[in-house]
Parts: sequence; C-alpha cells; structure tokens
Amino acid sequence: MTQYQQATTGTITAAMQRVAEREGLAPDTIRDEIAAGRLVIPANRIHLEGLGEDRLDPCGIGRAVRTKINANIGASPVSSCRDHELIKLEHAVRYGADAVMDLSTGGDLDETRQFLLARSTVPIGTVPIYSMIVDRPIEDLTCERILATCEAQARQGVDFFTIHAGLLREHIPLATRRRLGIVSRGGSLLAKWMTHHGRQNPMYEMFDEISAIMRQYDVCYSLGDGLRPGCLADASDEAQFAELDVLGELVARAREAGVQVMVEGPGHVPYNEIEMNMTRQQEVCHGAPFYVLGPIVTDAFPGYDHITAAIGATAAAVYGASFLCYVTPAEHLALPTPDDVRAGCVAHKIAAHAADIARGLRGARDRDDAISEARSAFDWTRQLELAFDGEAARAIRSRDAGKQDTDDFCSMCGRDWCAMRISRDVAERNAEASS
Repeated sequence: MTQYQQATTGTITAAMQRVAEREGLAPDTIRDEIAAGRLVIPANRIHLEGLGEDRLDPCGIGRAVRTKINANIGASPVSSCRDHELIKLEHAVRYGADAVMDLSTGGDLDETRQFLLARSTVPIGTVPIYSMIVDRPIEDLTCERILATCEAQARQGVDFFTIHAGLLREHIPLATRRRLGIVSRGGSLLAKWMTHHGRQNPMYEMFDEISAIMRQYDVCYSLGDGLRPGCLADASDEAQFAELDVLGELVARAREAGVQVMVEGPGHVPYNEIEMNMTRQQEVCHGAPFYVLGPIVTDAFPGYDHITAAIGATAAAVYGASFLCYVTPAEHLALPTPDDVRAGCVAHKIAAHAADIARGLRGARDRDDAISEARSAFDWTRQLELAFDGEAARAIRSRDAGKQDTDDFCSMCGRDWCAMRISRDVAERNAEASS
C-alpha cells in the first residue's frame, strides 16, 4: 500500500513517524494531512529500503510542514557527466535542497539515474519522457514504450515522476497564440507528438495504467505544467488555466488510484498575480501540494534569475505553494555548474525560510532569534555557527585581517562608530544612573 492508502486506513507508517519527528508535529497530524491529500511523502518503497551507500530520509511536502525546495540537476547532450552530477547532488543537499530532480538528457541516462539514487538521502524525481525518446524521435513514441519506461524507473527507486498528462490536444491552439509558446520540454514534445499523430495526449489517455505502476512502487505524481508561462506576457492566460483544470481532474483520479499527487505550477508570473495563481490552484486541485518554478517575477535580469525567482517564490510559499523548484543564475543561459547549484539552493532556502516565518510556523524563527542574541553579545563564533552558510559568512568576516571573533564591532563601522556597542554603553550608563 502507498503512504496515501495507509493514511486513509488510519495507519501511521515509519515514514510518517520520521516526517513528524523532523517537523516537530504529532504523527497523527502527518497521517491526517496525507489522507486528505494535502501532504505527500515522495518515497519509493525501493529507495526507502536502501539502494546503496545511503538510504532515503523521508520528507513531507505540504502546507502543514516547512516549505521544501527542489534542485534540478542533470547532464545534457553537450555537457556534464555522471561524476559531475554527483558533485551537483552533493552541493544541492549541502545547501538545503530537500529533493533533487535528475533531468539528464545526455550520456547514459539509466546509469546516471541509478548512480545518483544509490547515493541520495533525499527524494529523487525524474521526467520519464526524456528517457522514452533518448534514442528515437518523439514521433516514434509508443504506448508500450511509455509504460515500460515508467516501470523501469519506478523499479530503480525514483521517488516522484513529472508526467505531463494535463496538456491536451485542444490546448495547443491556445499555446500557439503566446509570445513564447510552450517552454516546457515535456510539454513541447507531447504537443509535437499529438500534432504529428492527430491524437490525444497518450499520458492523459494512459493515466490509469501509469497510476497502476506508480501505486505498485509508491511513486508520487508531480503533475507537470506543460503550459506554464515562459514570460510575463504569457502569464495567467487561457492556455495555462485550461491545463490547470485538467490537472484538477487528474488529482482526483490519482487519489482514486491510491497514488500520492502534487501539482506543478508557473513559471513566469508578475508579482501582483502570484496570490491569485496560488489560490486558484488550491481550489481547482483539491488542496494538492503546489510545486512552483519560481515564479520568476521579471524577465529583464538574465544571470540573476535565482534572485528574481526567489522573490516570487517567497510570495508563492506565503500564499499557498509547498514546494519551490530552485532557479539558478544559469537559467535561460546554460547548464548549471556546481556553483550555480549552490547559489540557487541558498536563494530558495532564503525564500522558503522567509515564507515559513511569515506563515507563523512553530519554530520557524528560532534560528533568527538565536542569531540576534549572538549579535547582541558580539558572539561571532556563535553567529557563524548559526548562519545557514557559515562558510560564506566566515569568509566575509575574515576579509579584515586582525579582526578576531572576540571583537565587539565589525569593520563596516569600526569600534567607535558601532551602533550596537554604543547602544550597549548607553544602556549600561542608564542602568547605573537608575541604581
């Protein structure tokens, strides 16, 4: 039985217990959220049992728990290799990723995927259609190939699949009126297949058969947004919301099949439209966890899209998203390097953390308050211990030679101009005067 099926029968699994422990919540709260479809635990039973050097440490994704972030990695036909992807995986986990998606389209995809799964303590997701066409044109894709690939990847231990089943043949004319058309790789491939064959999306038509495979291994659906907007001009349009309505239908069908399900969302969205998008998804998709790419709130800053996305991601997580797919500085430009992975993870960890504070989640502000106490005491050692990326903070602090962790000031103001030191002196003198 899947985590969802067990939750609906009242069972609390070991994975639910672990998520409850990590989140500081009661196990029955986690179980009830899963049973309601508002929380998922992407944990393929094979990965959960252990595949190699590391075992999966289950995490929960939903509004009742901390906002999670995902890091996309993967080799392309022109760059990267298996060992390089492992470095990216290690960077992603080190800098806060709660899950990683292997989006490889080059090299030996099966070998790379198995290599990463055997070394990952976080859930691994894939887009199976990439492997379905690695050695053939999309026009040659068959129903048999679709099911065989899904089965093979589930058997390897993949924890969640992006399946673009909501983009229907009748949506394609809506997308052709856009400025950027279809920017999703999976969505564009399926649109090409439908146009060539004059048939409906095979992922939609075979949804029940795919669900049966996913139920067997407890793979979680991440229903792909094949019509996500790729620029502000295309945001919140008829094509995007037509697909969203179908995704709402598929959420219900996935649950009927006993399969855990979350929904992917935009994309590029003006800041003032984010709240509406989050609210609409929650209503249409029956409260299923929302997994968003950004949203990127401006198209004008290539090279800094980890920042433009983090701004949108903070708002998205405040208003309804549960899972933030990071964007790196390389977005729209190149395959991310390990340094890009680090920058993307840190930016989106900031977004997730800021949103959790704004949502008032219990304990979300504990680290912030502890750092404030350390700053008040000029305890530099403790400040750097508490910093999310203490390595970066220490490197900046050490730029001024001779400044030790015991100094009661920093080099921005110097000792005589340090406001906090002056404030402390004022407080001490006032205390003496009062006594």
